[in-house]
Amino acid sequence: MTSTDQERWQRIKEQLRSELGEDVFSSWFGRMEIEGTDKGIIRLSVPTRFLRNWIQSHYSERVLAKWRIEEPNVTRLELSVRSAAIRPPVPKLKPSEPPTIPREARESAIDGVETRASVPYMTVHEALGGSPLDPRLTFETFIVGRSNTLAHAAARQVATSRRGEQLMFNPLYTHAAVGLGKTHLLQAITWAGNRGERKVLYLTAERFMYGFVSALKTQTTLAFKEALRTIDVLVIDDLQFLQGRSTQAEFCHTLNALIDAGRQVVIASDRPPADLETLDDRVRSRLAGGLVVEIGSLGEELRLEILKSRIAAARIHHPGFEVPAPVLSFIAKSVTHNGRDLEGAVNRLLAHNKLTGQLVTLEMAEREMRDLIRPAELKRVRIEDIQRVVARQYNVSRADLLSSRRTANVVRPRQVAMYLAKVLTLRSLPEIGRRFGGRDHTTVLHAVRKIEALAGNDSAFAEEIEALKRQLQD
Repeated sequence: MTSTDQERWQRIKEQLRSELGEDVFSSWFGRMEIEGTDKGIIRLSVPTRFLRNWIQSHYSERVLAKWRIEEPNVTRLELSVRSAAIRPPVPKLKPSEPPTIPREARESAIDGVETRASVPYMTVHEALGGSPLDPRLTFETFIVGRSNTLAHAAARQVATSRRGEQLMFNPLYTHAAVGLGKTHLLQAITWAGNRGERKVLYLTAERFMYGFVSALKTQTTLAFKEALRTIDVLVIDDLQFLQGRSTQAEFCHTLNALIDAGRQVVIASDRPPADLETLDDRVRSRLAGGLVVEIGSLGEELRLEILKSRIAAARIHHPGFEVPAPVLSFIAKSVTHNGRDLEGAVNRLLAHNKLTGQLVTLEMAEREMRDLIRPAELKRVRIEDIQRVVARQYNVSRADLLSSRRTANVVRPRQVAMYLAKVLTLRSLPEIGRRFGGRDHTTVLHAVRKIEALAGNDSAFAEEIEALKRQLQD
């Protein structure tokens, strides 16, 4: 690399700073370095893959154009991620040796710009490090029934909207228990959007947290924020797992910025917005202000259609796989929990058929499905319901249960409510503690043990607890 190259790069950076402004320039180009030039190729590097991908998608043509003004012989720009290790020098090719470019790299070059990683052209979803997408989860494979008709119709409407159109549902918030199709709908929206003109990004809450924390560590938070806020459709899955005060604050700012700018937000969770007590009240209010749709449990008719769909998909790769109608009917009646159990049932039948060579029979299905056949599912109990019922039973307020008061008339009802939350819901001890005024999980564990001991020694108190359980489950 010559001093002339460095001088040119400094001039180009000053032009970018002047055109983009100090904040944007610092976010994207502040730590970009020139690695060298060779036969019309300009090699630049950045410290993270996130920066490389975003610059590749949004600024590489601008940078290449400026290099061509400085040096007309420039033909290509390479962006790479710097390694902490010392790299060996790039070997010089002999004049008789044309550079060998892999087919993937040739196909990925766009107007002379390519990445050293030799990856195909990236969608915005990939460039921003979106969560992995399952190619099977599209609208074409989603089975519609009574319990999910509204959620499916709303998702379709969002997916088919065009940029600039008035948004009908924003945000669109879907909630349901595990395995009822939330993720399927969200990924279907993403797949459909990636085929259109809009920028669509699908992130799990965990991935959102990871991206934000990584941006903090690499001092690229401004870049992270700018990237998210240029998205046309932001899709967030499993919002109930969003943790951390700073992460939640950033999510709140992003949510407000996107909605205020007329961008679409789609969210899924295992509970309605009002039950997300770890989130700020303003966020819950904003989420509740859109369209909130619950996906109900799968009816028998819908379960049968899902089974038929899964078996048809399996036959594509296993043409001889046949499941008699009585077996399908038995599974649809017996395996009632969720769609994932139905898929597991089909996989078991397929494995038994292929590995043993035996035909699928009703007797075999009854034997293989025993652990998937569960008792009738009890009513889904929410912690808020428990707090309300217990407060009414013991003549205290729900605010008392969440407060720091330690008087006897409040401590015992609070312990009862924590105990019931542990035995009637699937919430973890830390989460129960957070839902009771931000208490530690050891406080919840103490309450559970205390109530168990009292119920074991006092039959009247035990009956009181059982009556509360029946009231909550009826």
